[in-house]
Amino acid sequence: MKHYALVTAAMLAATSGAYAGGVERSAQSVAILFEQGRYVELSFGHFSPDVSGTVGGGALSSGDMSPSFNSWSLGYKMDIGDKLDFAMVLDEPIGANIAYPSGTGYPLLAGSTADLRSSALTGMLRYKFENNVSIYGGLRYQTVKGDVALGTGYVMSTNYDSELGYLVGLAWEKPEIAARVALTYNSAITHSLESVENGTPTAGFETEVPQSVNLEFQTGIAKDTLLFGSIRWVDWSAFVIDPPNYPLPIPLVSYPEDRITYNLGIGRRFNETWSGAVTLGYEPSDGQITGNLGPTDGFRSIGLAATYTRDNLKVTGGIRYVDIGDATTNVISGNFTGNSGVGVGIRIGYTF
Repeated sequence: MKHYALVTAAMLAATSGAYAGGVERSAQSVAILFEQGRYVELSFGHFSPDVSGTVGGGALSSGDMSPSFNSWSLGYKMDIGDKLDFAMVLDEPIGANIAYPSGTGYPLLAGSTADLRSSALTGMLRYKFENNVSIYGGLRYQTVKGDVALGTGYVMSTNYDSELGYLVGLAWEKPEIAARVALTYNSAITHSLESVENGTPTAGFETEVPQSVNLEFQTGIAKDTLLFGSIRWVDWSAFVIDPPNYPLPIPLVSYPEDRITYNLGIGRRFNETWSGAVTLGYEPSDGQITGNLGPTDGFRSIGLAATYTRDNLKVTGGIRYVDIGDATTNVISGNFTGNSGVGVGIRIGYTF
């Protein structure tokens, strides 16, 4: 059953599946900790969304305001003796790339752009007990930066700010049926950002990349067949971007509700070389009014992946279709409906 762990992790991460909460780029999986021996992996993903809205009963359209984006991650895992494992992961926890087309006549927002960038380096240690239970924890060093230019003339940029967070978790395994359950808590990380608004340095502001809880699981359900999935809660209501001189009485970015994202899939080994998986994803909509820099409300997705194994090398490719939830925005009461996106990705893993 050893092939399945790779195809599940690759399917959930390498196809730019993270469209949760509007700005999520990484689901912060700890699956790499459970790879055998010394292992390295590299993932690339590309996601192409099509997100547009209208106002005035459809009289004015925003045009597609969500350009395509790329994502990547790099991970390394090694054993330290019989009971201790170490892993490091470099990835992009959050991100946004917004560009409302110019010349649409869309009130206040035509020509507006926003860019949110981040990176995180996470180091983890896992200790294995005799009863198939293990505990793990680690530190996350995270850097963020943002830039905004609105059609109203408001311009804001921040510095790069780096802060520390942590994670802790508990896992249980039953190797003979490829069963594993891992529960992980990721702490919030608060960034103190220096800002320049309309060309003038201002007092700056704080923003919190929110805490989250992940439940990842898998189990064999028949010969050469694996059921797997995850449940992820993120405290998105704590994520606020509110520069001191922003001219509107509402924050530049905020989310009214926390989010729970579900993924479920089935993996199948066809032979010693090939295995595959199909996955379903779901994030319920909350029906709340959202911001114009993240005009989405939940999603549904379906994905396919295949893994090729040869000696110590495993290569997984995947594709995912996302039905992006309809949303009503707070600045101009725009209606964003009928939106979707397609993600593709590849993950290369090598054991040595």
